[in-house]
Amino acid sequence: MKYLFVILFFTTSFSFAFQKDDPKKVNSTIKVSGVCEMCKSRIETGTIKLKGVKYANWEIISNNLSLIYNSSKIKLDSIKKKIASLGHDTDKFKANLDVYESLPECCHYKTASPH
Repeated sequence: MKYLFVILFFTTSFSFAFQKDDPKKVNSTIKVSGVCEMCKSRIETGTIKLKGVKYANWEIISNNLSLIYNSSKIKLDSIKKKIASLGHDTDKFKANLDVYESLPECCHYKTASPH
């Protein structure tokens, strides 16, 4: 048992010693317009499918999309363009009106009352 503990201790310590922060890994939060669980699913699924995006979590109340992505594989503007192509406005890119209007009625944030 003592040997098992020693082996686990050194293995864990050794692996942590070699983990380095990836300078290309970027944490970012952006505003994305939406109002419901269907919006949440669409925004997160569409974003996480992008090459280089590792994490996407959109909060309904705050409209904040938290991201972790590899900046050598994708740029933040490309992520924002993709989100706009799904029918959701960002601070820099607006959704195409035809795409927005094709969203389910519950997802129409431009006519929704504020929370």
